[in-house]
Amino acid sequence: MPVIEGIAAFADDLTAIRRDIHEHPELGFQEVRTSAIVAEKLKSWGIEVTTGLGKTGVVGVLKGSRPGRTIGLRADMDALPIHEETNLPFASKTPGVMHACGHDGHTTMLLGAARYLSENPDFAGTAVFIFQPAEEGLGGARAMLADGLFEQFPCDEIYGMHNAPHHQPDLVQVKKGPAMAGSDFFDIRITGRGSHGARPEDSKDPVVIATALVQQIQTIVARNVPPTSPAVVSVTKIHAGDAYNVVPNTAELGGTIRFFDTATGVLISERLRALCAGIAAAYEVEIAVDIRNTFDVLVNDDTLAEAVLAASGPVVGQAMTGLTEELVMGSEDFADMLRVIPGAYCTIGHSGGIPVHNPGFTLDDAILPVGASIYANLVTQRGAAA
Repeated sequence: MPVIEGIAAFADDLTAIRRDIHEHPELGFQEVRTSAIVAEKLKSWGIEVTTGLGKTGVVGVLKGSRPGRTIGLRADMDALPIHEETNLPFASKTPGVMHACGHDGHTTMLLGAARYLSENPDFAGTAVFIFQPAEEGLGGARAMLADGLFEQFPCDEIYGMHNAPHHQPDLVQVKKGPAMAGSDFFDIRITGRGSHGARPEDSKDPVVIATALVQQIQTIVARNVPPTSPAVVSVTKIHAGDAYNVVPNTAELGGTIRFFDTATGVLISERLRALCAGIAAAYEVEIAVDIRNTFDVLVNDDTLAEAVLAASGPVVGQAMTGLTEELVMGSEDFADMLRVIPGAYCTIGHSGGIPVHNPGFTLDDAILPVGASIYANLVTQRGAAA
């Protein structure tokens, strides 16, 4: 099945846009150049543009020729603090910053849909193109919502998608209901008493206490959360001391909590605080705990998940679309928008092969007109829905 003919006609332009953005990646809330490119492109196609939502976010609005529903489409724009190792001719020119999650592709796909719809405005309803900053754990969706995103641009439905280099090329999958985990980040600071490394009896060794705490943290899910409720607690960083012969005063730990229902997330946080309090008392030290919610559980609307498949089938073929039952422990802040507006979030496979968040990650440009066509179909099909 082909991509939309009008989009296929400018596929090379999409590749050029994506590679330019890839070459100049920007971290969350720093997407100044990227958002300027987005705004300029939208304006050149006659689309009404608003900038500055969520600091560097951009919103474009395009009304069709007939009345209908308002369909929101969202793409993320930010890069990651990773040094690129692809050796591509258009590799990142910014040391230590890379589009290692394909947000350059997501942005370009949405631009492709916007261009096509602006050139073919005989559709029902209104398209709202949402270019979001700072998806990578920095709260870009919440920043846009706090700036009145849906008060200024009310939507009846909203859709997003993510590239999937581990899936068969062009395979479009979506899950009904809870699909991606909610996430909390935590930081723990243990304040003990330092000493000479040769006289540990004079210390209240925060390193030993930290190792005990890490072991106990592993019991939170195993002995408090039912096995039917997927959850994870991972300690991902530990830092203590800088010298070989000094027991430090402090040790710091950090990590993430993942869950698929709010009650489980609350339970895990409560148990983590209780463990820290108990170990602090047992070792006669101070332990400070900071837990902050970074992502809500991403919940797709059942009916609108089916709408994604209906929009994808004409592009990739019905055999390459399907519902999945897989729960993804990764998180995505599009969930915050889905708490306000019903919608769905899908994945689309490509032949990049290397996982996201990897310095060798590459995005297959062939995915660009495919994603753009699916976005455009969502507007034309859902805008006219009863």
